[in-house]
Amino acid sequence: MTDAELVLRSRGGDEVATRRLVKRHWALVRLKASSYFLLGGESDDLIQEGLLGLYKAIRDYRTDRESSFRNFAELCITRQIITAVKTATRNKHTPLNQYVSFSQTPAAAGGDSNMTIGEILPAPSSWEPPSACEAAGRSAAILDALARANLSAVESESIFGIADGLDYERIAQRGGYDVKQVDNAAQRARRKIAIALEAA
Repeated sequence: MTDAELVLRSRGGDEVATRRLVKRHWALVRLKASSYFLLGGESDDLIQEGLLGLYKAIRDYRTDRESSFRNFAELCITRQIITAVKTATRNKHTPLNQYVSFSQTPAAAGGDSNMTIGEILPAPSSWEPPSACEAAGRSAAILDALARANLSAVESESIFGIADGLDYERIAQRGGYDVKQVDNAAQRARRKIAIALEAA
């Protein structure tokens, strides 16, 4: 059965069709999830977000369009994961809401119970918080720019394919395009992302 046929059956309540679609595109979900990092989360969290994107693709795919279900699903999965990553990076007040005072005495402290958390923690390492915060800020800005760039399906597939380390020929084969289309789409995507970054 084709993806489009399985999508129609899945929408009709056929759980077997839904499971077949998930099984068929499981590798794509894992591949996309492995390309991102979720602050305060685990790789399984990103896989779950990818699966949500896949379910949205099943729900929203239109069989009257030229794009294949796989391409549409890839776009939905990527967008869902990026949204999750952006949401996680925006939780800037979480540390303030879940703080623990360094001057408090921990209840389960072994040995001398008069020691504070600040005395128990090891000395600071060579890690530099300003550099780490600056890098996190750049990542958030890039993710925001990607969301605002409003990339078309072929532009998104091209730029994410390049980010995944694929050459133009492989991206073209995977998406059903010719190499020139992928090249043009990648150039357009770069321009759109650059404009969105400048606007930020």
